[in-house]
Amino acid sequence: MPIVTVFGGSGFIGRYAVRKLAKRGWRVRVAVRRPNEAMFLRTAGDVGQVETIQANIRDDASTERAIAGSDAVINLVGILFPAGKQTFDAVQRDGAERIARYCAAHGVEKLVHISAIGADVESEVSYQRTKAEAEAAVLRYVPTATILRPSLVFGPEDQFFNRFAGMARMAPILPLVGGDTRFQPVYVGDVAEAVVTALGSADAQGQTYELGGPEIVTMREVFEIIMEETGRKCAVLPVPNWVAKIQGSVLQLSSKIGIAPILTRDQVAMLEVDNVVADDAKTLGDLGVKGTTLEAILPTYLYRYRPSGQYAHMKVNR
Repeated sequence: MPIVTVFGGSGFIGRYAVRKLAKRGWRVRVAVRRPNEAMFLRTAGDVGQVETIQANIRDDASTERAIAGSDAVINLVGILFPAGKQTFDAVQRDGAERIARYCAAHGVEKLVHISAIGADVESEVSYQRTKAEAEAAVLRYVPTATILRPSLVFGPEDQFFNRFAGMARMAPILPLVGGDTRFQPVYVGDVAEAVVTALGSADAQGQTYELGGPEIVTMREVFEIIMEETGRKCAVLPVPNWVAKIQGSVLQLSSKIGIAPILTRDQVAMLEVDNVVADDAKTLGDLGVKGTTLEAILPTYLYRYRPSGQYAHMKVNR
């Protein structure tokens, strides 16, 4: 079997990609900082087909060790906010460059790198700037690499729909930031399929794809969809961006004590710009992947936020 090393394989997108890679006949190395937390992936393939190894993309030795002997490499590592040594520069820029450098050193020409729509070297937002710097570094070392830029990724383990559905269950009012900002949500399974397809396609080498689903929705519409799916009725309170930035500056301080912030200043800034596929971009369709609708997936996991869970729509005859 050919060997593929998947950095960040135990994450949101990674767990779906690993299963698809195993089904396609790859032998998968799941390279993560804490291998014991990725052991569940060993059942994604046949006995011995999926292995977990320790690697930290901030470290040269472990990164090179994970890549050595591989036929292909996938980098799915990314962070939503900085915490300790896990900064945007260290992880999203330098880490991606380190992976690409060792791919070049070991002759690995098949490299798929996950970026994000909105990546821009001129951006004042660290998340977007480092995503763009990573793309440039990857292509500098491995010109045959494939760059994938997803919009908002959704699925059972997401940190977006789940977060707001949880808030709707607990709070009578939902604060709305960037209500008119547009997103093109893409199903995590489709992103994973794009990763695996790009890995095996000669036509995808050296190309950049923007991944979005079949629907474009605003942030306000997202809230409406969540309340419809969960059966919750919350008042929506629009929050001006300047107020939200102040709130984000305060709330992001929780990351210093190991607590994921509800909102950061960078996230507010990103909500000022639409997050949709460009008109001239290569898309999921160019990879032969048909996008999955929100309607097909959201009910399969948002039901748990309904007042009566999966039984919310059942009537009992007495």
